[in-house]
Amino acid sequence: MILPALLRRSIAAISLALLSGCAAISAVSDAATPLDVFELRAPDTIAATSRAQIARDVIVELPTTSGALSTDRIMIRPNALQAQYLPDVRWSDPTPIMLQTLMLRTIEATGAVRYVGRTPLGVSGDYALVTEIVDFQAEVTPQGDTAEAQITFLVRMVREQDARIIASRTFAASAPSASTETTAVIDAFSAASDQVLVEFARWVQSSL
Repeated sequence: MILPALLRRSIAAISLALLSGCAAISAVSDAATPLDVFELRAPDTIAATSRAQIARDVIVELPTTSGALSTDRIMIRPNALQAQYLPDVRWSDPTPIMLQTLMLRTIEATGAVRYVGRTPLGVSGDYALVTEIVDFQAEVTPQGDTAEAQITFLVRMVREQDARIIASRTFAASAPSASTETTAVIDAFSAASDQVLVEFARWVQSSL
């Protein structure tokens, strides 16, 4: 028996709705899957400076970056033109917030300034650090069995009184991983982070 056109269209619509519902349930299920969380720390090699404390307040503003890095997912590049994220893992915070925290804690550990924070204690601070993240990813080597963590960011030190840029510098560091396993890649990120933050701390002190 040939089904009337109206009945056939109704059956097709119901089938499509059921398929869409299944896809939505699958997406919700995937989103609810817990991810392993990794966190980078300020370098242990940072110690209180021997210089006298500088009577200045420093504000570390939230870094800006591209949409691909403005996430808590851990980026890995199979090649120069392709960006992916490590499966089943994430950073403890979105990359800009995590880097802001690392910068803040690194400056704080030096004891070089009177106050460092995300927001000023009063109307404004003395100096603001304005940062743009260029790289914060692991890049797979041509052999495909290891990767290299790449961290690059540009920092401008701005005097709040007159919005004048008094210093700027691009910081970059890289570190190889022993393999493409997640823990090895995270270790490489940690090593690169330590390198770049030590240089950053020295620059802040000398610029002030």
